[in-house]
Amino acid sequence: MPRDDQASRLRRLIQEARDTRTIAICSGKGGVGKSNVCLNLSILLSAAGNRVAVVDADLGLANLDVLVDVGVVANLSHVVAGTHKLIDVVVDLPWGVQLVPGASGLAKMAQLSEFQRAQLLAELVTLEADNDIIVIDCGAGIGADTLQFAAAADNVVVVTTPEPTAITDAYAVIKVLTQRDFKGQISLLVNMVTDRHEARRTYERLADVARRFLGTTVLNGGYMPEDPKVKIAVRERKPFVLTNPQCAASRCLASMASKFCSGGSLVDKREGFFRRVANWLS
Repeated sequence: MPRDDQASRLRRLIQEARDTRTIAICSGKGGVGKSNVCLNLSILLSAAGNRVAVVDADLGLANLDVLVDVGVVANLSHVVAGTHKLIDVVVDLPWGVQLVPGASGLAKMAQLSEFQRAQLLAELVTLEADNDIIVIDCGAGIGADTLQFAAAADNVVVVTTPEPTAITDAYAVIKVLTQRDFKGQISLLVNMVTDRHEARRTYERLADVARRFLGTTVLNGGYMPEDPKVKIAVRERKPFVLTNPQCAASRCLASMASKFCSGGSLVDKREGFFRRVANWLS
């Protein structure tokens, strides 16, 4: 399909889509619990009465399907290749969440061509017609496709740990988004902390640097303590908010989820997500 025809089709689909809030979950480096946060946050948002879809947009190292132990017969790589429609790869999880699985271990998926991006977006736009909130599990780091998804979201949650390298890399994500003139809200979730005091120190340190050197406000997205119940749930391939809803990590993440619900402090809605991502075609 010629580029102009593809762009016109996508814009027409975009005009028909409903308004949907989007939350991109990012991290500067791997190993900070980003995908686990994404999955469990999506379940909590669904439990609050929202129609939720979660997209595994870590196009090279996707693993959300592993966390929930579901069988996946096709994924986003098949959508990009044109062999499947999005409806063929969506998995309806038993907790009211639609999962769009990503492509694990395919490095070429992390470097999509302009035509492939357009083809993928033309399929993903259908999610906006069916859901109130779309949660995007972005790849770690500051790769091009990761930043394209993040920069188009209403809210970006940057997940870090108190480790210096994780904080430095989280700052890099915030810096690049700022350079791209990101208009949404950026919040920081500090994971694997010993207590709320360590979380507060970590947040204030990064938020202060972002304010002074980037002129960017980073909101406090909360924290999750180091919790053995989370590790057990991951090994068992079950969401920890379901296996241990009263554990410290579940309570902390529930507090964050409430901020994304109606009347919450992190609610931010601009124009449609795919209207902004469509700028890729410009």
